[in-house]
Amino acid sequence: MTSTAPASGTAAAADTGAAGAADTAADRSAAAPGSSPWQLARRELRRRPAVRVSLCIVLLFVLMAVGAPWLGALGGWSPHEFDKSAVDPYLGGQPLGALGGISPEHWLGVEPVTGRDLYARVVHGAQVSLLIAFAATAIVVLAGTAAGIAAGYFGGRTDTVLSRLMDLTMSFPSLIFMIALLSVAKDVNRIVLMTAVIGIFGWPGIARVVRGQTLSLKHREYVDAARVGGAGPWRILTREILPGVAGPVIAYTTLLIPGMISTEAALSYLGVGVRPPTPSWGQMIAESVAYYETDPMYFVIPSVFLFLAVLAFTLLGDALRDILDPRGGRT
Repeated sequence: MTSTAPASGTAAAADTGAAGAADTAADRSAAAPGSSPWQLARRELRRRPAVRVSLCIVLLFVLMAVGAPWLGALGGWSPHEFDKSAVDPYLGGQPLGALGGISPEHWLGVEPVTGRDLYARVVHGAQVSLLIAFAATAIVVLAGTAAGIAAGYFGGRTDTVLSRLMDLTMSFPSLIFMIALLSVAKDVNRIVLMTAVIGIFGWPGIARVVRGQTLSLKHREYVDAARVGGAGPWRILTREILPGVAGPVIAYTTLLIPGMISTEAALSYLGVGVRPPTPSWGQMIAESVAYYETDPMYFVIPSVFLFLAVLAFTLLGDALRDILDPRGGRT
């Protein structure tokens, strides 16, 4: 009887040690040495079903934007082509048929009065909206990253000037200025102008993030070693500092895109964005407000596409931020 207790205690201890060893082995395998941030990102993204779905939706929208001319041609209609036979002239131009005129000929229905094919306009609208969003995001990321690295690394007067410029730009009523500028600009390319205006007012946010990261990196051992080894500022910034801030920048970039899509849609909705007949999701939503009681599908279809695009990019950006910039995600 007296020997049974030590034996059972020994067995329990052995089981506990085996379990601990197994947990340690699992932890080591999960955090294998040499894993790059992109390998960690891919591993984490595979574990999250919602993020996988969001990534698929993002890829579909990107393919839709890139292949808009060919995808639009599949429906057999141009986004500017009228089909008077698809609307009823005796009912104020309401689409013939149920659900806004959805039929084998018009896959997503037609616009009231004009009879323009909604499928063709939604596909080409994705090209316009994503083109403006991606181009404006590129301007924001390039300008913000350059300004943030310069301010954080050089410090002193450079930091003071760039920081005050960030504060000035962020305190400026950007939306009012966008509306005013786009309202008075007449004979200009609206897509180029919208891209430039949105990009000019968006860079201070990412510049502040990069500046903070640069301040924490410029005194690291490997940066000091490169400086002692005779590396110049340009080499240190591009070879040592930039890779260190790449993770937060990528995460921030993905979160910028849905905001840019929403900004373009809002400006087009207010009538100062892309002008007809160029299709845009925000413009289509603005035009559909007058018909939301008689033809609700005209309002629902572009709204659903806009909602899915913003939601997918937001979920993907949140996931990348948690993986590539966990400290920033917690704050």
